[in-house]
Amino acid sequence: MITVTVCVGSSCHIKGAREMIARFNDFLTKKGLEDKVELKGSFCMERCGEGINWKLDDEIVSSSSVEEGAKTFQKKVLGALKKKTSLKKKASLKKKASKRATKRPKRRRI
Repeated sequence: MITVTVCVGSSCHIKGAREMIARFNDFLTKKGLEDKVELKGSFCMERCGEGINWKLDDEIVSSSSVEEGAKTFQKKVLGALKKKTSLKKKASLKKKASKRATKRPKRRRI
């Protein structure tokens, strides 16, 4: 699961953090991603002069506006989900290949 944390400190709140959270939530709902992305709030991230601050897992992002933040969110979340899906598929294929390689042929009784 991907975790997105939005700063709700006073500076980010004044700049539009509440609206940004609503936009993020709307996007997740429309795409059916509520079970893949956890959206939560956090107090000050101590980057008040940089814009509306939020994190995608451990990556801190500063957005100059709600609109820019929403576009960045969509791009980053879809990219992160695609990457996680790709990694899971690779791991699954390796596991299947490993099982095939270690399988012994069955002996026939005569």
